[in-house]
Amino acid sequence: RPKPINRMQVILQHLKMSNQTDSTAEVLLEKRGGAGIITLNRPKALNALNLSMIQQIYPQLKTWEQDPETFLIIIKGTGGKAFCAGGDIRAITEAGKVGDKLAQDFFRGEYSLNNAIGTCKKPYVALIDGITMGGGVGVSVHGHFRVATEKTLFAMPETAIGLFPDVGGGYFLPRLSGKIGYYLALTGCRLKGRDVLKAGIATHFVESGKLPALEKDLIALKSPSKENIADLLNSYQKQSTVDQEKKFVLDEHIEKINSLFSANSMEEIVKKLKQDGSPFAIKQLETINKMSPTSLKLTLRQLREGASMSLQEVLKMEYRLSQACMKGHDFYEGVRAVLIDKDQSPRWKPSALEEVSDEFVDNCFQPLGNDDLKL
Repeated sequence: RPKPINRMQVILQHLKMSNQTDSTAEVLLEKRGGAGIITLNRPKALNALNLSMIQQIYPQLKTWEQDPETFLIIIKGTGGKAFCAGGDIRAITEAGKVGDKLAQDFFRGEYSLNNAIGTCKKPYVALIDGITMGGGVGVSVHGHFRVATEKTLFAMPETAIGLFPDVGGGYFLPRLSGKIGYYLALTGCRLKGRDVLKAGIATHFVESGKLPALEKDLIALKSPSKENIADLLNSYQKQSTVDQEKKFVLDEHIEKINSLFSANSMEEIVKKLKQDGSPFAIKQLETINKMSPTSLKLTLRQLREGASMSLQEVLKMEYRLSQACMKGHDFYEGVRAVLIDKDQSPRWKPSALEEVSDEFVDNCFQPLGNDDLKL
């Protein structure tokens, strides 16, 4: 007679959840109607993910996935400025410098959460209102629905800090149309508002002011299917007219992006950009020249390999890369230059693409034996 135990678990679960709605918690986990709601609640840090948030979200997501009374999962951020601006890079930097386990645990936990979202059997709706970068992309883009607003600002800016577009970037970026994903990954280009939908990163566009009503309507759905949720999102999208007439910001450059970023090596991409010589190409060249040469090479290979891999295979590959970056020089130097001293002049080692050997790149992709990510 296992019933009483289950009931006890449910009661404990509810008690745990009512505690979780304490407004000072870094992440709020609550059940409203048939919806499990995850609210990232570090507005001062632009809702950046830290390990304790990841460790709270993961088991709750798994619980809701199994719970017959939970029909969908919604994730959002507080503060009005950001959905989630990334991972807690500073903490990882401090840990990595002294060889602390956090530099492994954080990426392990984060990628396991990305995988749980990507394989979640319940419809998962991310309201990506505001800044959505790095780790924030990881907790949204692998879900079924990603709702952008006019305030959404998307970017994967990792090559500027000696990292690579992780959190499954090797999976979703090469699957965007043409070479848009390669362009976004290598240059860290930012997309705003409707452009996030047009690039194929968001699935819907709803005006920011309509999100509270949308959320209410989502919660009110009675045992909805993915189709019901899609219908509701579509109806909200139809009523959202902000920037409706605007052309996709990359439209005029799409042919150039597709040809220039289709080269097999970073050196070749740079050569093509130089040969092209258009204002657009020159601007991309200037951007790429500021990035970590090591990161650029790792990223290009990550996307080329990830294009034919499953999400699980990509995350395993990215975990290997994350650990290689933790052992290297450029990540710490990039964080110093961009986030700590903010002098914006990182001294990369090696400082030129030609000096990053194929052998070094190969090594970063090698299996880690028992330390590999297990999903």
